Amino acid sequence: MSTTISIRDSAPTAAMAAAISSSDMNGGFYSPAKAKAATRPLFSPRFPPFRRLRHLFCPRKLRLVASVFLLCFVVFLSSRLSSLMGWLPSQPNSSFPRGGGYAVLINTWKQSSALKQSVAHYATCDGVASIHVVWSDSDPPSETLKSRLEKMVFSKSRAAQKPDFRFGMRQDEDLNNRFKPIEGMTTDAVFSVDDDVIVSCDTLDFAFGVWQSAPSAMVGFNPRMHWIDEEKSGGANYEYGGWWSVWWMGTYSMLLPKAAFFHRKYLDLYTYNMASSIRDYVTRERNCEDIAMSLLVANDTGAPPIWVKGKIYELGSSGISSLKRHSKSRNKCLNDLISLFGRIPLVQTNVKAVDAGFEWFW
Repeated sequence: MSTTISIRDSAPTAAMAAAISSSDMNGGFYSPAKAKAATRPLFSPRFPPFRRLRHLFCPRKLRLVASVFLLCFVVFLSSRLSSLMGWLPSQPNSSFPRGGGYAVLINTWKQSSALKQSVAHYATCDGVASIHVVWSDSDPPSETLKSRLEKMVFSKSRAAQKPDFRFGMRQDEDLNNRFKPIEGMTTDAVFSVDDDVIVSCDTLDFAFGVWQSAPSAMVGFNPRMHWIDEEKSGGANYEYGGWWSVWWMGTYSMLLPKAAFFHRKYLDLYTYNMASSIRDYVTRERNCEDIAMSLLVANDTGAPPIWVKGKIYELGSSGISSLKRHSKSRNKCLNDLISLFGRIPLVQTNVKAVDAGFEWFW
């Protein structure tokens, strides 16, 4: 019995013929896979780069990208809606009545360049009623410097009634000098600031509004904290926490008066009512007058300070607060001053005042 197998012969395509011809040239081996590849168009939809692009820009992913873009646009539009619709956030009153603004109390020590920049800046803020420079240096400033600063205040101020400018001389370098009462001060609010710290006028006026809602509190921009490290024989050892501790823990109990509002009555309380042993300690240690003021305000109010969110700029900051030696000295100061006060008046809080007019989310 025989079986006949018929083979259908068809004419090879040009590409297949080329592949067969190529195989003949390479030793006579013919590969169907190579022939199939030869017949495939170079830029077919199944070409690997095109497959990746088609997978990347599939309709589902395009809809997702469009949704994310739309959400970002809505958030951006909502943050600018008030200005687009003519609803401007409430701005501080630029025409503060006499006695209704605040005094800027600048503490300086041998930094004429920073002092000039600081005075020139704060003279432009509408809420500033007066600028008082506390010169805590045994070497007096030149008459040229004092005259230049006074002219600077007059020329930089945009208010109809120019801020008062006074230069307070201190004969020694005692750190307590920065909190001595100022004669002729007409405002209740005092903004205590170091000569190398700059706070924008809008942020400063917002912080002043926060202070007006709680005039007995200290309101500022540099929070610090404390906690009990360990208890021994009925006593307690307290640790001083810098900015990174505040950021990590989310709480604070002090504000540094290097940029803070407080009532002018605390200048009198610090100088005349606070225990002289505390001022003597600050004089002897040449440190921690800021911690002493925080303890004084907390002792008087029984309430925490108020931290205001805002950017502040330090001119030529050396970063001393990051040194281990500085941290140890602050721990010592805190514990020694608490002992001199006779109690721990500090109150912890996690409240932060934020200007909602310039925030995307509340």
